Amino acid sequence: MSEELSDFLDEVEDPSLAQSQAASDVLPGDRQEYPVQPAEPFIEFDKVSIAFGDRKVLDQVSFHVGRGQTLCILGRSGVGKSVSLRILLGFLKADSGSVRVQGQEITTMDERALQQIRKDVTMVFQNGALFDSLTVGENIAFPLREQGGLAEDQIQQLVTRMLDLVEASETVNMLPSSLSTGQKRCIAIARALASQPTAILYDEPTTMVDPIMARLIGDLIQRLKRQLGLTSIVVTHDMRFAHRLADLVLFLEGGTVRFFGTIDQFYACDDPHVTQFLHMDAFILPNMNKQPSAAVSK
Repeated sequence: MSEELSDFLDEVEDPSLAQSQAASDVLPGDRQEYPVQPAEPFIEFDKVSIAFGDRKVLDQVSFHVGRGQTLCILGRSGVGKSVSLRILLGFLKADSGSVRVQGQEITTMDERALQQIRKDVTMVFQNGALFDSLTVGENIAFPLREQGGLAEDQIQQLVTRMLDLVEASETVNMLPSSLSTGQKRCIAIARALASQPTAILYDEPTTMVDPIMARLIGDLIQRLKRQLGLTSIVVTHDMRFAHRLADLVLFLEGGTVRFFGTIDQFYACDDPHVTQFLHMDAFILPNMNKQPSAAVSK
């Protein structure tokens, strides 16, 4: 086994231990606080714009995420949240602006170079994007076999460890059609994690899942950040979910950035689009009236 793989497996601790640690650190319903520290951006958008025909989906959008931070992208449906993720992975090409990952400009990369970026930054799609004809274990093993470099016993060890991590070991021989929506999301996270990325993008991970599964997914994202230092971008409309996860919040409206800053600054923001969004949210969250610790740059 390679030293890199061994180190990775060692970092992924037993999920029951992680649950116990998380339970001692976070009161029910509370958001785990992680300090937002200045750092060289791991991911950065600078004045990115894209239009589909006459419709401008993103207009001069700028934001950044530091290594190990979690950014939640909020906004109504159709404002360009998921489009941002697809631009970041090179599935869509921006009309203008700069997109950098670990200091590398990706807008000018060819497909081969983008494939390397996608090894470092993986995406968990809303539908899970699992192969219907493969079992759960085979789905997780598929990208590992495709990229090569691992013996079969190493692949199986990774599959087992990833399923343990997402608490889905009993699904290893099941087909995706037998899984609930929430289980499919967890398996998709396990498959993304098996590739040992440095960042994971999540597209609406709690859509159409029950509150218990949403809590499990949120706990899992937090645990991956704490244990592996993963950078995360989470597209969501779920404010309770964002409240628990976010170091930073990006709020989009009409293709433009109406807010970029910390979660507490977001609650205190007086932009009418932000206040309307918070007012219309179904949940009453704790600390929503907490004053920001610093001015927000818009």
